[in-house]
Amino acid sequence: MEVLALIPARGGSKGIKRKNIVPINAKPLLVYSIEHALSSSVIDRVIVSTEDEEIRNIAIKYGAEVPFYRPKELAEDLVLDAPVFKHALEFLDQNENYRPDIVVHLRPTAPYRKLEWIEDTVALLSHNPGADSVCTVSRVKEHPYRMFSITKDGLLDPIMRHAHHRPHIVDRHDLPDIYYYNCIIDVTKPQTVFRKDCTVGDVIIPYIISENEVADIDTIADLQRAETLLRNSI
Repeated sequence: MEVLALIPARGGSKGIKRKNIVPINAKPLLVYSIEHALSSSVIDRVIVSTEDEEIRNIAIKYGAEVPFYRPKELAEDLVLDAPVFKHALEFLDQNENYRPDIVVHLRPTAPYRKLEWIEDTVALLSHNPGADSVCTVSRVKEHPYRMFSITKDGLLDPIMRHAHHRPHIVDRHDLPDIYYYNCIIDVTKPQTVFRKDCTVGDVIIPYIISENEVADIDTIADLQRAETLLRNSI
């Protein structure tokens, strides 16, 4: 079984400028994902997809492959993951005759991962041939049954309905567990990307990670939290 780690790292970002290479504990953010992939016993190749020369040079310096430049039109703000993955997989197929069985999507914005998470998620997908992907999730802190919109009359209106008439006053332990997609690891198949036009597909196996171990960088506050998490994990 051939397993490819693909790390999409464009030069632009809507929030923090040059986010994918912003220093975190004196190391470019992207490098953490490269090191996770290189340290994993289940990953065979580590490739960074980027349109940016500086990011390319950093990726190569830290041991990743960058066999192509991503087209600039695939590095815009609103571009989804699927076309980026299709471009990478088509390039590798056409130019190297390389066709991985599994693709591990590691976002550079997640600097904290345990190697066992990568190994477990790859094993889950390989042992479940009917699944399209495995994605990491975490339990929500604030339950959606206790969330509201405000009507035009200025009244609270529950955004979700429940068998209990007033779920917002029910003990949390009596409400169903709800999870959110935390963007730490996605493990998928090339056929999922091409047939479903999506990197995760429809049949998705969850892999649960504690919310306390999730660091996904979008704001300066996220950077500070990630720095603390990384220091405490040493």
